[in-house]
Amino acid sequence: MRKAASAVFCYQDLIYIIERQDYLTSFPGYTAFPGGKVDKSDEGKLFLHDVPNVPKEVLVALGREMREEVQFEIETSQVKVSHLGNALTPKFNPYRFDTYFFKIELKEKVDFKLDTQEFKKGEWITPKAALERYEKGHMLAVPPTVLLLRKLMDESSSKKPFDLNLKYDDEQEIPMIESVCGVKQFLPLSNTLPPANRTNCFLIGGVLIDPSPKDDEEYKKLLSSLKNHQVESIFLTHHHPDHHENSVQLAKELGVSFQMSSYTKETILKKWGPSYFEELPVKVLKEGDILTDCLGHKVGIYSVPGHDEGQLAPMREDGAWMIVSDLIQGVGTVVIGGEEGDMIKYFASLEKVIKLNPKVIYPSHGIGLGGVSFIEKTLKHRQMREGQVKEMLQEGKSPQEMLTEIYTDIHPKLYPYALMNIHSHIKKINSEK
Repeated sequence: MRKAASAVFCYQDLIYIIERQDYLTSFPGYTAFPGGKVDKSDEGKLFLHDVPNVPKEVLVALGREMREEVQFEIETSQVKVSHLGNALTPKFNPYRFDTYFFKIELKEKVDFKLDTQEFKKGEWITPKAALERYEKGHMLAVPPTVLLLRKLMDESSSKKPFDLNLKYDDEQEIPMIESVCGVKQFLPLSNTLPPANRTNCFLIGGVLIDPSPKDDEEYKKLLSSLKNHQVESIFLTHHHPDHHENSVQLAKELGVSFQMSSYTKETILKKWGPSYFEELPVKVLKEGDILTDCLGHKVGIYSVPGHDEGQLAPMREDGAWMIVSDLIQGVGTVVIGGEEGDMIKYFASLEKVIKLNPKVIYPSHGIGLGGVSFIEKTLKHRQMREGQVKEMLQEGKSPQEMLTEIYTDIHPKLYPYALMNIHSHIKKINSEK
């Protein structure tokens, strides 16, 4: 496990927070504190401030990161440095860090000069005001950041370093994070396409979205995790099995109904049999309908076909967030193919979300992402791929030849899905002649 350091700059009752750029590959658009990981170059060096029970290389990394990110010299400034607490990346994440948070007490407020390649903005704010912003659903942040804001508000907090770890029993429960307040994101293991191994299951205003635990063990964990939450209905974004596996059993056990598009309902009944829902009520939704309420805002439904004809995307009415389902992937890539895939509609859906411009987007696989930068990146990538396919068509190459030339960095097991994308591009190109 690697180590990292973050700085909470404090002046009187204010703290300094930053918002990361939306285009970053790591935590894009997240509100956080400046900092970064310990490098090999940090080992063996000295740091002028001594903080009890903190490895020297972590303090060296703290000083280096502040020079790089906010152009501030901790060692040569009149500051007090203390250890606030630690956060361990949860076990379900393959990339784990032990992050040390430090309180840097300043004698005067500093106008930091930010690394604009990494940070969109920074500001001085009280912990209370920052937490109020989060609680209105207007801040994207990892759980330790939110927990630290709460700790900083509590004057009775222990003087010992805070425990900022995500709390759940991995033997009995599914991990759940709430990076945007009001959007509870459960992370059950599912039978999805690699490299993803989990499908996000969201709970918003009593509506459970896409529960699909992969087996009995994972099902029991999800059920246990939901015992202290009120579930009123289950909403399916589309018909693919990694979005509804074991959901009927869950609906029966919770005593709730289903909501989905007419295409999703008809396709599930066609593929898994007319008795699939076992007489449970199914409400059909379409674009313009209201799914639920979240923190006093209505959550509307938008149609985003392409990956799947019946795919629906919930969005909070003020654009605070949108669940885009499999329109993009936080892990892996989207397959456009089969009878429900349509590359023309897929391009149009990407453009539609870009125009709607939600502040945060949630894919079905991976974490929440700030802004629509990744939607724009996906559209540009598809346009580039289409250009490759068009050029190869003009050269008389077959789809199989295109596959081996274009997809040189994927596992052979994924070739059939890549070939589906190629055929979808060809279909789009031919239809637009």
